[in-house]
Amino acid sequence: MALTLLRGIRTQTLLRANVGLFGTTQRLPLAHLTTRVESVQTTEPKTVPKSIQQATKEAAEQKMQGFEAVIGIETHVQLSTITKAFCSCPYDYGSQPNSTVCPTCMGHPGTLPVLNTKVVECAVKVALALNCEISMTSKFDRKQYFYPDLPKGYQISQFDIPIAEKGYLDLDLPVEFGGGHRRFGITRVHMEEDAGKLLHSESGNYSQVDLNRAGVPLLEIVSEPDMRTGIEAAEYGAEMQRLVRYLGVGNGNMQEGSLRCDVNVSVRPIGQSEFGTKKTFTMRKKEGLADYRYFPEPDLPEVVLTSEYVDEIRNSLPELPEAKRRRYENMGLSMQDVIFLANDDNVAHFFDSTLEHGADAKLAANWIMGDMTAYLKDEKLSIDESKLTPLELCEMIASIKNGTISGKIAKEILVELIAKGGTVKSVIEEKDLIQIADPAAIGAMVDKVLADNPKQLEQYRAGKTKLQGYFAGQVMKASKGKASPVLLNKILGEKLKGN
Repeated sequence: MALTLLRGIRTQTLLRANVGLFGTTQRLPLAHLTTRVESVQTTEPKTVPKSIQQATKEAAEQKMQGFEAVIGIETHVQLSTITKAFCSCPYDYGSQPNSTVCPTCMGHPGTLPVLNTKVVECAVKVALALNCEISMTSKFDRKQYFYPDLPKGYQISQFDIPIAEKGYLDLDLPVEFGGGHRRFGITRVHMEEDAGKLLHSESGNYSQVDLNRAGVPLLEIVSEPDMRTGIEAAEYGAEMQRLVRYLGVGNGNMQEGSLRCDVNVSVRPIGQSEFGTKKTFTMRKKEGLADYRYFPEPDLPEVVLTSEYVDEIRNSLPELPEAKRRRYENMGLSMQDVIFLANDDNVAHFFDSTLEHGADAKLAANWIMGDMTAYLKDEKLSIDESKLTPLELCEMIASIKNGTISGKIAKEILVELIAKGGTVKSVIEEKDLIQIADPAAIGAMVDKVLADNPKQLEQYRAGKTKLQGYFAGQVMKASKGKASPVLLNKILGEKLKGN
């Protein structure tokens, strides 16, 4: 399931200005690739309004007929380590400017970096999850450039020998966007440190430098130019965020800058093997490869891994999103269910725990994806903040199947358990919600409803059979929703026929 944050980029066949959602430094000029949505809408009859998404998609398709976009993404993942990459300073998002700094991350002369080994562990985890070839010996390099928030005048990164390369990422496209499986190549994964941050004044007359972020560990993940649509690019970004969260190496929060993407886009005629020219607006000029004057970092030794170390990390990896989707698919769940459940590790864990207690997979998926998600969304809660346990969801489903409660009563119980906790049994007893399954009791209620509604009964027997639903509703109202729906419909049907 794609990120809500990235949803806008999927509404067109090609990346347009919405590509900025990825934090790219370049944007596509709309005049080159799309026509204005308004112009498309004015050609339609007023009685058949089109959504902005549909109009934009059609405009892009008309303009780009015979051409295709070629998209590659460079993703920067901020690692959730306790300390920075080369010093002992912590990094807490939102801290007062320049409150988590030291001489090393401030670039004072004479200071020496010391590698945080947790950074290497995170890098190997990500590389294995992306099916990369691991470099058993890699090194750090100095990437030279001047910027006010880079106090050393260079960034410690990896150049010609990254820690990993030649991998791939598998994902499923959402059903509403055509579905299908995609594989995108990964060129390389390398470790580096982040720069600081410039805080610009409202007047624009001056800028201040906050070095809290300087030295924070990053992984840069470079994809192959394998994406052809904005939907694929958005899903790639969503899957990358999902992956780092599953692995626990980063929180992936784009609003905090913990996941940042640079999107490279070009356009070429379909069938052409050569890449086309970028048709994007330049927002800032960056140095070229020669300008960076890379050379090996003299203050750090090579990073040497052992097979035992890599295997230990490999064996510690959790079930990843792709493997989870395939497992759910093999349960017989629809692809829509599969993508939704695997989208969030907490949701997937809740679902799996419910199944471990014996719940039916499809019924559990329906309750989690339907009423439970709707309530949590309205209350602005995450699933791990719910007081409903997987065991009690399983008990509720079992109570419906064995006839103790109806589906309608279950909805009431579900809300109670999410908000206050407790057990299904205790809520049923406390609120007297046990389903009425006595044929005589239900028959008496049906007789009363039919006697109280002679006009409707006459209409029913004259051929207006849809009124059976009306009678059933009246009986359910009289029973306060506790009448067994199956038994009610059977008895009601017989009595309406005069039996």
